[in-house]
Amino acid sequence: MLTEDGKHLYVSHDEYHGLIEKLALQVHRSGWRLDTILCLARGGMRPGDILSRIFGVPLAIMSTSSYRAQAGTAQGHLDIARYITTPQGQIAGRVLLVDDLADTGITLQAVVQRLRGSYPSIRELRTAVIWSKDCSTFKPDYAAENLPTNPWIHQPFETYDTLPPEKLLAKWRV
Repeated sequence: MLTEDGKHLYVSHDEYHGLIEKLALQVHRSGWRLDTILCLARGGMRPGDILSRIFGVPLAIMSTSSYRAQAGTAQGHLDIARYITTPQGQIAGRVLLVDDLADTGITLQAVVQRLRGSYPSIRELRTAVIWSKDCSTFKPDYAAENLPTNPWIHQPFETYDTLPPEKLLAKWRV
């Protein structure tokens, strides 16, 4: 649900999973056949896992991090992992790079450049996100939703960001 001022988008679990299914259908309808899903941790892990299951292809993981400042609400220096974790030894073939959103576009652009420059075994690379903001400098191949504004997206699992073990213990005490 988008707030009246357009600055915040609140997404329920059902909406979140529905958007991933919508994304899967976009990829399927395009006719493109993929060999591997490469998700960007952390944002791309949930959609990457679900897409991997839907398409029946292996899931590879690459860690990135830039939203560490101001309790994860401000983008800072982008760190990209040196290695990709994949069950097949080396990532190759037709790869779908998955993240949760194209916000500024900086992360996706940098990762695509790294993959194209360092992984010649990737024959074809496409990108997929749940949300693509108009302000993004990177336009993914697939996006479940295009956002004409730049709202802060409140994803349903973010409640865990403020639920340390002590609070969890208090919640589950019977």
